[in-house]
Amino acid sequence: MTIIIALSTMVYQRLTGPTYPKKVELSLNDTVYQLNLLRSNEIGTPCEIRLPIADKNITGNLIYKRYNTNDSLTTLKMNRKMVNEKAFFGEGPEIEVLYATLPEQPAAGKIEYFIELSDGEEIIELLKDNPVVLRFKGYVPRYILTPHIIFMILSLIFGVRAGIEAIFSRKRTLRYVTITLISLGIGGLFLGPVVQFNAFGEYWTGWPFGSDWTDNKTLFAFIFWIVAFFQLRKNPKNRLWPLIALTVLFSVYLIPHSMGGSELNPETGQIETGLKK
Repeated sequence: MTIIIALSTMVYQRLTGPTYPKKVELSLNDTVYQLNLLRSNEIGTPCEIRLPIADKNITGNLIYKRYNTNDSLTTLKMNRKMVNEKAFFGEGPEIEVLYATLPEQPAAGKIEYFIELSDGEEIIELLKDNPVVLRFKGYVPRYILTPHIIFMILSLIFGVRAGIEAIFSRKRTLRYVTITLISLGIGGLFLGPVVQFNAFGEYWTGWPFGSDWTDNKTLFAFIFWIVAFFQLRKNPKNRLWPLIALTVLFSVYLIPHSMGGSELNPETGQIETGLKK
């Protein structure tokens, strides 16, 4: 039960974040298409926007500009090719897609785009009034990213377990609070900044240097687990502070991942953080 609660919370946070592919359902010529539109791309990897539409009578244009600028819209004609569909293990069957490649931007640079589709008679402007915003990021070595993710998962798993121990007044509450504190410190406050440096060129963009929500919420949660740890050291029967720390941790995970994160200001060339108006 502990693992299910923890993993469900992390999956929710990831799926609701602004960098997870935008899911769009499109009905065209009596066929319903499920589209996953990119909102994040790694520098050095072609930023291909792919639409799994095999009907050759349908053509498309990808229309874009740099985010938060007065740039003129640029139109790219979408071509066709066969690609291997991603599967859980390796590659799946080949499918035909319409695709176009967006130009690469610097780390934290953003592009907004929408799609125009036509069957020769009808023209559909997909998401024209609410364009998809895509952010570019640097390559993060897997030997850094993987342990970061593992320790963040462990911090939530052991945090939930610490809460359960506190509710039932068990003797191992301090042990699980300690493991949570260590996991959150390694995953969030040590490896997190290293991940961010590789992705966006800055180690820490939270308080007091910036307003990055990910950095700030991690620091906020860590402080509450420190308090819980010392309160339990003073009184091993303390049930309140582990539950407060767990409530804060859950609240933090309910904030979508990467919300208020790094964004390149196209005018100044500086990376900014926090939600923009």
